[in-house]
Amino acid sequence: MNANRKYSAFLINVGSCSDRFCSAYGPPFTVERLFARAGSIDLLSGVDLVATDDTLARTGEIKDLLSAHDLKAVSVVPDHFTKPEFKQGAFSSTDARIRAQAIEATTRAMDFAAEVGCDLVGVWPGQDGYDYAFQADYLTERDRLADGIRQACRHNPAITVAVEYKLKEPRTHNYVNTVGTTALLVQEIAEANCGVVLDVGHALLAYESPAESVALLHRHGGLLRHIHINDNYRSWDDDMIVGSVRTHEYLEFFYWLRRTGYDGWVTIDQFPYREDGRDAVAESAAWMDALEGALDATDADEIAAVLARKDGVEASRLMRRMLFGDGRGAHGMERTCEPILASTSR
Repeated sequence: MNANRKYSAFLINVGSCSDRFCSAYGPPFTVERLFARAGSIDLLSGVDLVATDDTLARTGEIKDLLSAHDLKAVSVVPDHFTKPEFKQGAFSSTDARIRAQAIEATTRAMDFAAEVGCDLVGVWPGQDGYDYAFQADYLTERDRLADGIRQACRHNPAITVAVEYKLKEPRTHNYVNTVGTTALLVQEIAEANCGVVLDVGHALLAYESPAESVALLHRHGGLLRHIHINDNYRSWDDDMIVGSVRTHEYLEFFYWLRRTGYDGWVTIDQFPYREDGRDAVAESAAWMDALEGALDATDADEIAAVLARKDGVEASRLMRRMLFGDGRGAHGMERTCEPILASTSR
């Protein structure tokens, strides 16, 4: 592993998870066991935590477990998405008391993060949105959303508050839904410690090119502060093993992280329902390391030259060489499309 690569995973991802059909696909794990499983993955050097009430009550224990397994707390995520009181929105709720609870959940997570040596809180306002026409006041609720996150940012300017977007789920329409919407929101919030979490699976779901999303966030103020990584088929947030579906897009994604100078953490955020959680996370980390290794072995000037030519065939050849070497087949001949083109031209 390259020493400059910083890979993390959500602690809960190395355990067992549930979906709306099955409450648990595997055995439960204690927090101690989850840390041990995460610590056993050589390519991981950090974990991300969800600020549940139980986690917040165990601050000292969490600090000890981080130290015992030589792991860094990379980000802390306040729980704005599992509690029923937030069912009609957290920051954007029509109820001022609920909005205050959303801000308090964020500031508590910020305080906890500071305690465990973490400088980033990831906010995913998954319940802030709507399901039906004529259900929402789009202007007022977006004002409340921006104002609530702004207030949280001011609680501790030393802690970055990074906003994560997702097109849909649990609402049919989420307010923070695309890279452009999120960049506009962060610019409206206008706090130096506010930025964006780019979840690659969410970008794919929104039919974005994750690499282009990285470039856009860089172009519009260096807004990228954290990355969640997983894979899917674009129709849903499948949360699959990294690189197992969108391999070529991941090559481009890691290239643009380098091109834009991103030096933060990359956190595995997946739900291995039927696989062993620890093994699935380890496989994602191995894919990431292999994809970055392919970039290490490729001349950056060669990539720049291909981009300058804007030729799809050249782009395909570049990806094939990066993934499979010089592209020579079983007979020692380089595989190109030239024989096919020749036969169809006659």
